Amino acid sequence: MVGTKIQNEFLSTNFMLHNETAERLFHSVAKPLPIIDYHNHINPHHLAENRKFDNISELWVTGDPYKHRAMRINGIPEHLITGNADPKEKFMQWAKTVSYTVGNPLFHWSALELQRVFDVNDILNEQNAEEIWQHCNKVLQQPDFGAADLIEKCNAEIICTSDELLDDLTNHAKPKIQSRKFKVSPSLRCDLVLVFDHTSCEYYKKITSSTGVAIQHLNDLKTALLIRMGYFESQGCRLADHAIDSGFSFSLPTDKQAETIFEKVLRSEILTAEEVIQIRSHLLVFLGTEYGKRNWAMQLHVGAQRYTSSRLRSLVGPAGGYAAVGKACDIASLCSFLDALEKENNLPRTVLYTLNPADNEAFASLTGSFAQDGIPGKIQFGPAWWYNDHLEGMRKQLTSLASYGLLPRFIGMTTDSRSILSLSRHEYFRRIFCNLLGEWVASGDLPDDALLLDKIVKDVCYNNIKNWFTI
Repeated sequence: MVGTKIQNEFLSTNFMLHNETAERLFHSVAKPLPIIDYHNHINPHHLAENRKFDNISELWVTGDPYKHRAMRINGIPEHLITGNADPKEKFMQWAKTVSYTVGNPLFHWSALELQRVFDVNDILNEQNAEEIWQHCNKVLQQPDFGAADLIEKCNAEIICTSDELLDDLTNHAKPKIQSRKFKVSPSLRCDLVLVFDHTSCEYYKKITSSTGVAIQHLNDLKTALLIRMGYFESQGCRLADHAIDSGFSFSLPTDKQAETIFEKVLRSEILTAEEVIQIRSHLLVFLGTEYGKRNWAMQLHVGAQRYTSSRLRSLVGPAGGYAAVGKACDIASLCSFLDALEKENNLPRTVLYTLNPADNEAFASLTGSFAQDGIPGKIQFGPAWWYNDHLEGMRKQLTSLASYGLLPRFIGMTTDSRSILSLSRHEYFRRIFCNLLGEWVASGDLPDDALLLDKIVKDVCYNNIKNWFTI
């Protein structure tokens, strides 16, 4: 153990639990439940090979855009964040930044991850960084601290990775993974199909190489997509995901109009803004229809302003931690999309995430707009996502859902993270959720009924998402 400097209630046994009801609900009910992380960006190859990490920086800093963003704000030069600097130097720069994350969930997460995985009871800073570096690296050399070992230590039951249309999914089925206590399932991320710019024709060549389908017409693209969806399904995929950037506009063209627009794409012609919306809408309906036919669940991540700094985009790629909160969703467009699927009886179970908290009430209310007989919670207002997965953001998401929908039908937390250690966010969420229920009991807004409360906690933290997968 490194030090014992954490004082008072911070990260104590009852961290974030402020009354006896909250304490009982967390320790006796929520804490023992397995984790189903239904959306993350963990590398399945690392899990299949049980990758051993040479140092804490490789595991904890190198691939985490949350940390990279904080380090940039703190003025750390980019080559010490995502460049080719020594891993130890990157860790030291993160150590310089941690104290400045007070009030940001990174402060809580960092302390929680170091304590739970490495038995570190200090708050990381410049003064103790060398000691913690040495200690964590020594721990990582133990035989049971590979990538899959760490997932197992978190009591994970299912890990759903995010996989691009053309990804090879053989890692998900490797014997080393199949013998584990947890299951790794792929989910289809089809965003590149909805990009219509100078890169489109090159991407279609890759699709042709993968499927054998020459893409000369819109129906050829659809045929290729069906082939890839069939492959994903054969590998256990039951989830799809789309990043719907800032706003969300939907305008459904006729089939003939869609074909005409796609012909322009194949000729590498520049589309108008309206044409881009129309061809995306057409393909979204095609994809959503296929998800519904396969009984997959569809996830829509709405509201990120991903195009901010051209400099950072060229340096670190499209997911480098520099995106911003975008404008609120065009709810009429979202409803038109969901309605187009429902009218043909092909609306899949759907999770709606928003990066803009101004959408909270609208998304919560939509859980009651496209209900279906016999499927509790068919439309889900997803957990507080990305910049919202902090203490107040989680509380706002939960209270909005409780006010406008059915909180006990909520499918709970997911990490949406590239970091294996981020599974500790399930504990973070469960503490916040149990404390919220405890507050409601203490104020007299909820009865102190153990049967009622225990069932809500078990359902939200585990049973609902488990049942959602088996509908």
